Amino acid sequence: MTLEISGLKAANDAFTLGPIDLTVDEEILSVLGPSGCGKTTLLSLVAGILDADAGTVHLNGTDLTGLPPEDRGTAYVFQDGALFPHMTVRENVTYAADSAAVVDELTETLAVADLMDRTVGTLSGGERQRVALARALAARPDALLLDEPLANLDAPIKRRLRFELRDFLSQLDIPVVYVTHDQRQATTMGDRIAVMRDGTVRQAGTAEEIFERPATRFVAEFTGSVNLFTADVVERNDDGLTLGWGDTVLDAPAYGVESDTVWFCIRPEYVMLLREDRPVDERDNVLRGRIRRRVYQGDDYVVEFQPDAVADPIEIRLPTPVYERLSLDDRDRVRVSLKKRAIHVVDDARVRSE
Repeated sequence: MTLEISGLKAANDAFTLGPIDLTVDEEILSVLGPSGCGKTTLLSLVAGILDADAGTVHLNGTDLTGLPPEDRGTAYVFQDGALFPHMTVRENVTYAADSAAVVDELTETLAVADLMDRTVGTLSGGERQRVALARALAARPDALLLDEPLANLDAPIKRRLRFELRDFLSQLDIPVVYVTHDQRQATTMGDRIAVMRDGTVRQAGTAEEIFERPATRFVAEFTGSVNLFTADVVERNDDGLTLGWGDTVLDAPAYGVESDTVWFCIRPEYVMLLREDRPVDERDNVLRGRIRRRVYQGDDYVVEFQPDAVADPIEIRLPTPVYERLSLDDRDRVRVSLKKRAIHVVDDARVRSE
């Protein structure tokens, strides 16, 4: 089964979406982006709740353009579940059910079998979302659309349910589009991720491609690559680039860069803090400097490092046990390494086009 979105556009006085081009096979596509970027509008166009101004949506080769929502073969789970409040759980789940056997299987799998005689008003947030998912899937849809299904849940329930939900959705063998503004949910849920901004998809790919090799500055910043700097290309060779950055130079991969001025990024967790007694190879992009500040965040520490040769500070993220072994203090002199393979270079023209 395949969901194909081609040249999809919609506009009103305040917002323009598209053109959007996406293909979703029997997989989970996480659509990630800030509030107001068009994620929910995209789902509504695919589901037929809103009419597109241009473009097409095909599901298993069938053109859905112009079809009403009930004839599209898609199921839509809203952020709040959107259950029928005057019905019991059983009545909600069986409302559009394909068969009693399907209902029995779904209610057992989603752990709502014991809730069937309850009213909607007595359900917790996690229970409501499981019931909403059971109701959507009881109709045997050919594609599933999920709009921030975990957004209104408490953090402990959200952490537990996202893994359970991922396991369940992976077994459906239908296209699933999962909308979220949360990077962790996007990586947990999605086989691939599409990052949106201002009504368009800025990059689509695997989680590794999005987070390790962002295509634009926005993608780098939104996904947490806060170490983003400008540099000059001083040499190109078969091994990559030599970048002039402040009063130092760095070895970096080439990535087909053509501009003489580029942006490069390195994720905070890939900046290596080196012990003074550790031998290093200067080709590992070693910088000397001092610790400016440290912030404890529970699972890890964020350390701000100020290089001697560059005005820009570098953020380092260290797991708490590692930080505690290093016993760092503010203003400590240290060395860091920006490994060549961890640096990602973005052509300046692509950055300016945003």
